[in-house]
Amino acid sequence: MAPKRNLFLPKYEHKSQPLAPSSVYYKRVLSHLFKTICILGTSLLIGILGYKFLAPMGWIDALHNASMILSGMGPVVTIQTNAGKLFSSFYAIFSGVVFISSIGVLIAPSAHRFFHSMNLED
Repeated sequence: MAPKRNLFLPKYEHKSQPLAPSSVYYKRVLSHLFKTICILGTSLLIGILGYKFLAPMGWIDALHNASMILSGMGPVVTIQTNAGKLFSSFYAIFSGVVFISSIGVLIAPSAHRFFHSMNLED
């Protein structure tokens, strides 16, 4: 019986295997790009909804504020409610972790290919 494959971990070649063809590498890059877009989009949606209903502000202002926090630029609109301030605090911490994690997901295929090529025997 074949071992079960983990759905959350991508299948990469082992260090004893040859380097994957370029087509496999480009598929990995596109797959990781899609995953990164989904992670950031979901995080942005959480921010928009939180600012809309807890801050409260209009949809465009909520989008603008959530985008600025998620990108690391900082808040734009002054928040008046306690619930909005609490949400903003937690969302800022959450956004920092998500942003750094999404960079890791995005560069994983390139980093793996680079280190795998360095470990190949001549």
